[in-house]
Amino acid sequence: MTSPRPPQVTSEVGRLRDVILHRPGLELRRMTPANKDDFLFDELVWVSKAQQEHDGFRVLLSEEGVRVRLFADLLAETLTDEGIRHEAIARVATPDVCGVELVDRVTGFLKDLDSATLVTHLIGGLTVAEVPGAEDGFVGGVLGPTALLLPPLPNSVFTRDPSAWIGHGVVLSPMSKPARQAERRLWETVYRHHPDFAGSGSPVWYGEDERDYFPATLEGGDIMVLSEWCVAVGLSERSHPVAAENLAARLFAAGACEWVLAVDLPKSRRTMHLDTVMTVVDRDAIVIWPQATQLLSAYRIGPAPGGAGWGVRRLQVRQEPLLRALAEGLGVDRLRVVATGEDEVLADREQWDDGNNTLAVRPGVVVAYERNVDTNRRLREAGIEVRTISSFELPRGRGGPRCMSCPLSRDPLD
Repeated sequence: MTSPRPPQVTSEVGRLRDVILHRPGLELRRMTPANKDDFLFDELVWVSKAQQEHDGFRVLLSEEGVRVRLFADLLAETLTDEGIRHEAIARVATPDVCGVELVDRVTGFLKDLDSATLVTHLIGGLTVAEVPGAEDGFVGGVLGPTALLLPPLPNSVFTRDPSAWIGHGVVLSPMSKPARQAERRLWETVYRHHPDFAGSGSPVWYGEDERDYFPATLEGGDIMVLSEWCVAVGLSERSHPVAAENLAARLFAAGACEWVLAVDLPKSRRTMHLDTVMTVVDRDAIVIWPQATQLLSAYRIGPAPGGAGWGVRRLQVRQEPLLRALAEGLGVDRLRVVATGEDEVLADREQWDDGNNTLAVRPGVVVAYERNVDTNRRLREAGIEVRTISSFELPRGRGGPRCMSCPLSRDPLD
C-alpha cells in the first residue's frame, strides 16, 4: 500500500484522495427503545442492513479512486503500542465511569484484549456481564448484567463531526452532546500516535486541550472549507458563536484563511449542522434547503487591521446576504443554486432525509442518498453527476454521505 498523502483540504469539491470512514458495528447494537434518545437516534437501526449500505458507500468511493481508511483499523494499529494502549484505557475507564471497586477489574480486562477487540469495546461499549466477576460487586450487582460500564459511541459512523481538516490543520471537535464527547479522545489518540499522522506537524486549530470547552463547542458538520481563503462555520444547536470566533482568530493568526463566513442557523434538530441545510456540489454550485435563504443570517468575520490572533483579539464583522457571501467565499461571480424539493412539503421531507448532505468526490460529482429522488433529479438537471447509495437504515441517525466522511486530502482546485 502506498503511503498516504499529507492531510490537506482547501475546498469542498477538489478531487477527494483520502478519507476516513467508520463501519457501524456493536455500538449500534447497544441501542434500545429506552436509550436511543440519549444516543441521539430517532429510531433503532437494523445493524446488518446499515453495514451493507455503508459497505456500498465504501466501495463507491474506492471505485472513484479514493483511498478509504477505516477509523477502527487506524485506532487498532495505534493501540498495538502497550504504553499508548494503557493511556487510552486510563482515559475511558475511570472511577467516575466504573466505580472505585470495578475500575481495576475493567482496566485489567481491557488490557488483556487484542487491539482489534479493544477497539470494538472502546467504540461499542462494555457491559457488566462482559467483565468477569463484575456482577459480584456493589455497582455491578445493583446495575445488573446488561448495564453499560463503558458507554457505546453509536454516532461514530458520522466521522465528519469529531474531526474536520482545514488546510493542513485539523479541528478536534469539542462536541456539544454528552453522547459524543468521548469520540474526540479516540481521534486525538490516532492523530497523536498513529505513524501516518504522528510527527506530521499538522496543527490542531481547535480542540487540542483536554478541557470540555463548554459552551464553546464546535462540530465538524458546521465547518465547510469553501476555498483557500474562506471557511464557513455554522452557528447551530451544537456549534457556539464563541467557538466560531475563537477558531477564526486562530486561523487568521496562522494565515490559514483570510475570512470566515459565520452562518446562523435555527437551533433545532432538523438544522443541527450547516451541512444539513446546504453543501457545495461544484466549483460554483450549492444544493440548499429553500427555507435557508429566509431563515439563515450570514456574518463575514475578518482580522481587524493589526489585530489578528490570540494576543490582540481584534476582529471586524459585518452582516452580508448569504448567497452573495457564499459566491465570494467560493471565488465565483455567479453562484448556481439547486434547491431541495419541488415544493415546500417535499423540500422539508428531503431536507430531513439529508437531501442537502452530499459528498463531492470531484467537481460536479457527488454522492447522495438514493431516497432523495427529487433533489437528485434537480441536481442532475443542473449538470451535477449524482452517485447514489442505499439509504434505508443509515439515515436514522440524521446524517448523510458528507456526515459519514472525514476527508484527509483533496487535490487543490486549478
